[in-house]
Amino acid sequence: MNNIKLGRISSDIQRELSSIMLLEAKDETLKHVTITGCDVTNDLSYANIYYTYMGNEDINAVIENLKVAEPYLRTVLASRMNDLRKIPELRFHLDTSREYGEKIDKILEEIHSKEDK
Repeated sequence: MNNIKLGRISSDIQRELSSIMLLEAKDETLKHVTITGCDVTNDLSYANIYYTYMGNEDINAVIENLKVAEPYLRTVLASRMNDLRKIPELRFHLDTSREYGEKIDKILEEIHSKEDK
């Protein structure tokens, strides 16, 4: 499938999922999940959803809640995305890029502080 169309579908899924989780989800932990990215496979069978969590609950509980909520989220997504014949299966992945970036920043600060001495 065309990369431009896949990009549009990915951004639409990301936007709609964010809205659903914030406004319609009954589970309070899902309201604290931020969707950071979405990649759709070429055949639209899977959508890899990347997220971060800013709440107080254990991340393992959030992962389990997302697994339980996946069929509901997919159903609501299907009702909102009328231009897609098939809604991809949602696969949620914890986005660790922020933590990785903070770790790199900390290492760079340590290197700069050693150079200054």
